[in-house]
Amino acid sequence: MGTPQFPDLGKHCSLPDCKQIDFLPFTCDCCHKVFCLEHRSYKQHQCPKSERQDVTVVICPLCAKGVRLRPDENPHITWENHVNADCDPSNYDKVTKKRKCPVRGCREVLVFSNTIKCRDCTVDHCLKHRFGPDHDCPGPKKLDTGFAFMNLLNRSKKEDPKSKQSPTPSSPKWTTSILSAASSFRASAEAGMSKLSNEISQKLHIAKDGAGQSSSGDTAGTELCPQCGAKFSSVTMLIDHVEKVHDRSGNQHHAKVAIDVCPKCSRGFRDPVALVEHVERDHGGTSKA
Repeated sequence: MGTPQFPDLGKHCSLPDCKQIDFLPFTCDCCHKVFCLEHRSYKQHQCPKSERQDVTVVICPLCAKGVRLRPDENPHITWENHVNADCDPSNYDKVTKKRKCPVRGCREVLVFSNTIKCRDCTVDHCLKHRFGPDHDCPGPKKLDTGFAFMNLLNRSKKEDPKSKQSPTPSSPKWTTSILSAASSFRASAEAGMSKLSNEISQKLHIAKDGAGQSSSGDTAGTELCPQCGAKFSSVTMLIDHVEKVHDRSGNQHHAKVAIDVCPKCSRGFRDPVALVEHVERDHGGTSKA
Protein backbone atom coordinates (compact mmCIF):
# COMPACT_ATOMS: atom_id res chain seq x y z
CA MET A 1 0.00 0.00 0.00
CA GLY A 2 1.32 3.39 -0.92
CA THR A 3 4.36 4.20 -3.02
CA PRO A 4 8.10 4.12 -2.28
CA GLN A 5 8.06 7.87 -1.92
CA PHE A 6 4.81 7.90 0.20
CA PRO A 7 4.52 4.56 1.97
CA ASP A 8 1.62 5.68 4.21
CA LEU A 9 -0.51 7.01 1.37
CA GLY A 10 -4.05 5.57 1.20
CA LYS A 11 -6.03 3.28 3.53
CA HIS A 12 -8.53 0.50 3.19
CA CYS A 13 -12.24 1.12 3.80
CA SER A 14 -13.31 -0.27 7.20
CA LEU A 15 -16.52 -1.71 5.82
CA PRO A 16 -16.05 -5.53 5.62
CA ASP A 17 -17.81 -5.84 2.27
CA CYS A 18 -15.75 -3.06 0.65
CA LYS A 19 -12.08 -2.95 1.81
CA GLN A 20 -11.33 -0.61 -1.08
CA ILE A 21 -8.08 1.38 -1.05
CA ASP A 22 -8.79 5.08 -1.00
CA PHE A 23 -5.91 7.52 -1.26
CA LEU A 24 -8.11 10.26 0.25
CA PRO A 25 -10.02 8.38 2.96
CA PHE A 26 -12.68 9.83 5.25
CA THR A 27 -12.70 9.42 9.03
CA CYS A 28 -16.11 9.19 10.72
CA ASP A 29 -16.45 11.71 13.57
CA CYS A 30 -18.67 9.29 15.55
CA CYS A 31 -17.04 5.87 15.35
CA HIS A 32 -13.61 7.24 14.22
CA LYS A 33 -13.20 4.59 11.51
CA VAL A 34 -11.85 5.13 8.00
CA PHE A 35 -14.17 4.82 4.99
CA CYS A 36 -14.02 5.43 1.28
CA LEU A 37 -15.94 8.06 -0.63
CA GLU A 38 -18.92 5.80 -1.21
CA HIS A 39 -19.38 4.72 2.44
CA ARG A 40 -18.41 7.95 4.26
CA SER A 41 -21.99 8.88 5.39
CA TYR A 42 -23.58 7.52 8.59
CA LYS A 43 -26.29 5.74 6.67
CA GLN A 44 -23.96 4.00 4.18
CA HIS A 45 -21.75 2.39 6.80
CA GLN A 46 -24.56 2.13 9.42
CA CYS A 47 -22.67 3.99 12.12
CA PRO A 48 -23.85 2.80 15.57
CA LYS A 49 -22.94 6.13 17.22
CA SER A 50 -24.56 8.47 14.71
CA GLU A 51 -27.25 9.52 17.21
CA ARG A 52 -24.72 11.72 18.98
CA GLN A 53 -24.49 13.97 15.94
CA ASP A 54 -28.14 13.74 15.00
CA VAL A 55 -29.86 17.14 15.10
CA THR A 56 -33.62 17.12 15.52
CA VAL A 57 -35.44 20.43 15.89
CA VAL A 58 -39.11 20.77 16.73
CA ILE A 59 -40.99 24.04 16.07
CA CYS A 60 -42.92 25.17 19.12
CA PRO A 61 -46.59 25.89 18.21
CA LEU A 62 -46.85 28.56 20.92
CA CYS A 63 -43.86 30.80 20.18
CA ALA A 64 -42.70 29.50 16.75
CA LYS A 65 -39.17 28.92 18.04
CA GLY A 66 -37.04 25.87 17.27
CA VAL A 67 -36.45 23.41 20.14
CA ARG A 68 -33.51 21.03 19.70
CA LEU A 69 -34.04 17.52 21.01
CA ARG A 70 -30.98 16.02 22.66
CA PRO A 71 -30.27 12.32 22.02
CA ASP A 72 -29.30 11.61 25.65
CA GLU A 73 -32.34 13.43 27.13
CA ASN A 74 -36.01 12.58 27.31
CA PRO A 75 -37.97 14.70 24.77
CA HIS A 76 -40.67 15.41 27.37
CA ILE A 77 -38.11 16.91 29.73
CA THR A 78 -36.63 19.03 26.93
CA TRP A 79 -40.09 20.30 26.01
CA GLU A 80 -40.97 21.08 29.64
CA ASN A 81 -37.77 23.06 30.12
CA HIS A 82 -38.51 25.09 27.00
CA VAL A 83 -42.09 25.89 28.07
CA ASN A 84 -41.00 26.98 31.57
CA ALA A 85 -37.97 29.04 30.51
CA ASP A 86 -37.83 30.13 26.85
CA CYS A 87 -41.37 29.97 25.52
CA ASP A 88 -42.89 33.41 24.75
CA PRO A 89 -46.33 33.27 23.05
CA SER A 90 -46.16 36.98 22.15
CA ASN A 91 -43.31 36.18 19.73
CA TYR A 92 -45.54 34.00 17.54
CA ASP A 93 -47.00 36.88 15.51
CA LYS A 94 -43.57 38.46 15.01
CA VAL A 95 -42.14 35.24 13.58
CA THR A 96 -45.05 33.91 11.54
CA LYS A 97 -46.75 37.12 10.38
CA LYS A 98 -45.28 38.39 7.15
CA ARG A 99 -45.09 42.10 6.52
CA LYS A 100 -46.90 43.30 3.43
CA CYS A 101 -47.03 46.57 1.56
CA PRO A 102 -49.62 48.85 3.27
CA VAL A 103 -51.01 50.12 -0.05
CA ARG A 104 -54.58 48.97 -0.55
CA GLY A 105 -54.77 46.08 -3.00
CA CYS A 106 -51.02 45.35 -2.92
CA ARG A 107 -50.11 41.94 -1.50
CA GLU A 108 -46.37 42.20 -1.99
CA VAL A 109 -44.50 40.61 0.93
CA LEU A 110 -41.84 42.94 2.29
CA VAL A 111 -38.39 41.41 2.63
CA PHE A 112 -34.93 42.89 2.90
CA SER A 113 -34.40 43.19 -0.85
CA ASN A 114 -37.68 44.91 -1.82
CA THR A 115 -38.40 47.19 1.16
CA ILE A 116 -38.11 50.97 0.78
CA LYS A 117 -38.87 53.36 3.64
CA CYS A 118 -40.51 56.62 2.59
CA ARG A 119 -38.50 59.57 3.89
CA ASP A 120 -41.63 61.70 4.33
CA CYS A 121 -44.09 59.40 6.12
CA THR A 122 -41.38 56.92 7.33
CA VAL A 123 -43.51 53.88 6.33
CA ASP A 124 -42.09 50.81 4.58
CA HIS A 125 -43.41 50.12 1.07
CA CYS A 126 -42.54 47.82 -1.81
CA LEU A 127 -40.52 48.92 -4.81
CA LYS A 128 -43.64 49.47 -6.90
CA HIS A 129 -45.13 51.97 -4.42
CA ARG A 130 -41.94 53.58 -3.16
CA PHE A 131 -42.79 57.06 -4.48
CA GLY A 132 -45.14 59.41 -2.65
CA PRO A 133 -47.89 59.70 -5.30
CA ASP A 134 -48.04 55.89 -5.61
CA HIS A 135 -48.95 55.34 -1.94
CA ASP A 136 -50.82 58.64 -1.30
CA CYS A 137 -48.10 59.96 0.99
CA PRO A 138 -49.49 62.56 3.44
CA GLY A 139 -46.12 64.32 3.51
CA PRO A 140 -43.80 65.09 6.40
CA LYS A 141 -45.29 65.84 9.78
CA LYS A 142 -45.35 69.53 10.69
CA LEU A 143 -43.55 70.22 13.91
CA ASP A 144 -45.05 72.79 16.29
CA THR A 145 -42.09 75.08 16.94
CA GLY A 146 -44.04 77.93 18.56
CA PHE A 147 -44.49 78.54 22.23
CA ALA A 148 -47.59 77.31 24.00
CA PHE A 149 -48.41 80.80 25.24
CA MET A 150 -48.21 82.25 21.72
CA ASN A 151 -50.47 79.48 20.40
CA LEU A 152 -52.96 80.28 23.12
CA LEU A 153 -52.94 83.96 22.11
CA ASN A 154 -53.38 83.11 18.42
CA ARG A 155 -56.24 80.82 19.28
CA SER A 156 -57.90 83.56 21.35
CA LYS A 157 -57.72 85.94 18.36
CA LYS A 158 -59.54 83.47 16.12
CA GLU A 159 -62.38 83.03 18.58
CA ASP A 160 -65.74 84.71 18.02
CA PRO A 161 -65.99 88.20 19.60
CA LYS A 162 -69.40 87.26 21.03
CA SER A 163 -67.83 84.44 22.97
CA LYS A 164 -65.34 86.88 24.51
CA GLN A 165 -68.11 89.21 25.68
CA SER A 166 -70.12 86.45 27.31
CA PRO A 167 -67.74 83.77 28.58
CA THR A 168 -69.10 80.40 29.61
CA PRO A 169 -69.69 79.79 33.32
CA SER A 170 -67.15 76.96 33.32
CA SER A 171 -64.24 79.32 32.45
CA PRO A 172 -63.41 82.09 34.97
CA LYS A 173 -63.64 85.72 33.93
CA TRP A 174 -60.04 86.50 34.86
CA THR A 175 -58.83 84.12 32.11
CA THR A 176 -60.41 86.29 29.42
CA SER A 177 -59.03 89.48 30.94
CA ILE A 178 -55.51 88.04 31.15
CA LEU A 179 -55.62 86.91 27.53
CA SER A 180 -56.83 90.29 26.31
CA ALA A 181 -54.21 92.16 28.36
CA ALA A 182 -51.44 89.85 27.17
CA SER A 183 -52.48 90.22 23.53
CA SER A 184 -52.55 94.03 23.77
CA PHE A 185 -49.19 94.09 25.54
CA ARG A 186 -47.71 91.82 22.91
CA ALA A 187 -49.00 94.02 20.06
CA SER A 188 -47.73 97.22 21.67
CA ALA A 189 -44.33 95.70 22.49
CA GLU A 190 -43.86 94.37 18.98
CA ALA A 191 -44.77 97.71 17.44
CA GLY A 192 -42.51 99.68 19.79
CA MET A 193 -39.53 97.36 19.38
CA SER A 194 -39.86 97.30 15.59
CA LYS A 195 -39.92 101.09 15.54
CA LEU A 196 -36.97 101.47 17.90
CA SER A 197 -34.86 98.76 16.29
CA ASN A 198 -34.47 100.78 13.10
CA GLU A 199 -33.44 103.92 14.97
CA ILE A 200 -31.06 101.99 17.24
CA SER A 201 -29.37 100.29 14.29
CA GLN A 202 -28.88 103.65 12.59
CA LYS A 203 -27.42 105.22 15.75
CA LEU A 204 -25.03 102.31 16.28
CA HIS A 205 -23.89 102.47 12.66
CA ILE A 206 -23.23 106.21 12.92
CA ALA A 207 -21.46 105.81 16.29
CA LYS A 208 -19.11 103.13 14.97
CA ASP A 209 -18.18 105.21 11.94
CA GLY A 210 -17.39 108.22 14.16
CA ALA A 211 -19.90 110.47 12.42
CA GLY A 212 -22.69 110.44 14.96
CA GLN A 213 -20.94 111.49 18.17
CA SER A 214 -22.86 114.05 20.19
CA SER A 215 -21.39 117.29 21.52
CA SER A 216 -19.01 117.05 24.49
CA GLY A 217 -20.99 119.54 26.60
CA ASP A 218 -24.25 117.59 26.37
CA THR A 219 -23.10 114.00 26.81
CA ALA A 220 -19.82 114.32 28.72
CA GLY A 221 -19.69 111.88 31.62
CA THR A 222 -23.35 110.77 31.25
CA GLU A 223 -22.79 107.13 30.18
CA LEU A 224 -22.25 104.74 33.09
CA CYS A 225 -20.87 101.21 32.81
CA PRO A 226 -23.44 98.78 34.27
CA GLN A 227 -20.61 96.56 35.62
CA CYS A 228 -18.03 98.86 37.20
CA GLY A 229 -19.81 102.26 37.20
CA ALA A 230 -17.18 104.01 35.04
CA LYS A 231 -18.29 107.15 33.17
CA PHE A 232 -17.77 107.70 29.45
CA SER A 233 -18.47 110.62 27.15
CA SER A 234 -20.07 108.57 24.36
CA VAL A 235 -21.83 105.30 23.75
CA THR A 236 -19.03 104.12 21.47
CA MET A 237 -16.49 104.37 24.28
CA LEU A 238 -18.87 102.54 26.63
CA ILE A 239 -19.36 99.70 24.13
CA ASP A 240 -15.61 99.38 23.54
CA HIS A 241 -15.04 99.37 27.32
CA VAL A 242 -17.59 96.57 27.88
CA GLU A 243 -16.24 94.47 25.01
CA LYS A 244 -12.58 94.85 25.99
CA VAL A 245 -12.81 94.71 29.80
CA HIS A 246 -15.91 92.80 30.86
CA ASP A 247 -16.31 90.37 27.95
CA ARG A 248 -12.71 89.08 28.02
CA SER A 249 -11.97 89.37 31.74
CA GLY A 250 -13.03 86.20 33.52
CA ASN A 251 -12.58 87.76 36.98
CA GLN A 252 -15.23 90.48 36.58
CA HIS A 253 -17.94 88.94 34.39
CA HIS A 254 -18.25 85.75 32.39
CA ALA A 255 -21.32 86.52 30.23
CA LYS A 256 -21.44 88.94 27.33
CA VAL A 257 -23.38 92.17 28.05
CA ALA A 258 -25.77 93.45 25.37
CA ILE A 259 -26.23 97.26 25.34
CA ASP A 260 -29.29 98.85 23.78
CA VAL A 261 -28.98 102.61 23.03
CA CYS A 262 -31.77 105.15 23.26
CA PRO A 263 -32.15 106.86 19.86
CA LYS A 264 -33.09 110.17 21.53
CA CYS A 265 -30.44 110.73 24.21
CA SER A 266 -27.93 107.92 23.41
CA ARG A 267 -28.32 106.38 26.86
CA GLY A 268 -27.43 102.70 27.18
CA PHE A 269 -29.71 100.01 28.63
CA ARG A 270 -29.16 96.30 29.20
CA ASP A 271 -32.88 95.45 29.25
CA PRO A 272 -34.97 96.27 26.11
CA VAL A 273 -38.08 96.67 28.28
CA ALA A 274 -36.31 99.36 30.33
CA LEU A 275 -35.41 101.13 27.10
CA VAL A 276 -39.06 101.18 25.99
CA GLU A 277 -40.17 102.50 29.39
CA HIS A 278 -37.45 105.18 29.27
CA VAL A 279 -38.61 106.40 25.83
CA GLU A 280 -42.25 106.55 26.93
CA ARG A 281 -41.47 108.26 30.26
CA ASP A 282 -38.69 110.74 29.40
CA HIS A 283 -39.22 111.49 25.72
CA GLY A 284 -43.00 111.37 25.51
CA GLY A 285 -42.89 108.51 23.05
CA THR A 286 -45.26 105.57 22.79
CA SER A 287 -44.80 101.87 22.00
CA LYS A 288 -48.25 101.46 20.48
CA ALA A 289 -48.65 101.15 16.73
